[in-house]
Amino acid sequence: MYDRRQFMKAATAATALTPILPSGAFAETYPDREIHSIGMFPAGSGADVMVRFFSNRLAEMTGKPVIVDNKGGTFGNIATSFVARSKPDGYTIYIAPGSSVLAAAPSLFRTLSYDPVNDFEHITTLFKVTFIQIVAGDSPYKTVADLTKALKDKGDKGSYGSVANTGLVSSELYKKALGLSTVEVKYKEVQSMLVDLLKGNIEFCHIDPTSVLGQLQDGSVRAISTSSTQRISALPDVPSASEAGIKDLDLVAWWSVHVPKGTPKPIVDQLEVWFNKIAREQETAKWLATIGCDPYPGDAKLVRQLLDRDIKAWADYVKLANIPPLG
Repeated sequence: MYDRRQFMKAATAATALTPILPSGAFAETYPDREIHSIGMFPAGSGADVMVRFFSNRLAEMTGKPVIVDNKGGTFGNIATSFVARSKPDGYTIYIAPGSSVLAAAPSLFRTLSYDPVNDFEHITTLFKVTFIQIVAGDSPYKTVADLTKALKDKGDKGSYGSVANTGLVSSELYKKALGLSTVEVKYKEVQSMLVDLLKGNIEFCHIDPTSVLGQLQDGSVRAISTSSTQRISALPDVPSASEAGIKDLDLVAWWSVHVPKGTPKPIVDQLEVWFNKIAREQETAKWLATIGCDPYPGDAKLVRQLLDRDIKAWADYVKLANIPPLG
């Protein structure tokens, strides 16, 4: 039988052994059931395809189902709030455009039900995407100059559509740069906006290429510029914003992965390994290239750096574009 001295000696020895165990040992059973991947976009939308691609690859890698739960609305706030309130056990993950959701939210909304920096464990970056400015394929606007002239003539009778934060700010910066008084029309999802664009109810919008690949290919919409100072490799004939004469417009959205604050570090680390492996795969690079995106593997430190930078940048964007805060 152990006396007190022997017990303490044994306990100390056992404790001393603990640190030599690999960190993954604490999460070696993870995942042992399905993971829920929260999407901020409607099912079937172009951006939803991105969430599903990475969710499906994670399922293949882990051998467990990854179920995409779509919680669209309020520029991502519904989905983001849901994740922030979820149990921090690694079974709720958030694949989202961190630049235009987490980083932009403090400047775009009067109040938030979550802290975009401190209510999450930030896993890693995944890829980057530049938005494009589009008009209806049968419109008379062949260039940004054509569109600008028409919008100046229309004054506040002209309108543009917005769904995502990056598209909203890109359009407002375009207006600011060219001195336009075009009116914003908000949409909850991309398809309704595209219907109005094709009907001529709005003149243009800024949107991620993924959401309009089919329409670009069949000619029902026309891309006339990007939202950055560079062209997109997948759409080499589309002028950059600077080439089109739009000054001070250089917005590139980066997508990232997040889980609720307090998720165990071994699980966070394992998710980082898995997602970076997916982001670096040749298959992923090829797929991203077809939709105008570039791989952007990283880590939690990079996400925090980007958040810090872009939270400040979005404050300037919103001020420059005179965007009133949303409810």
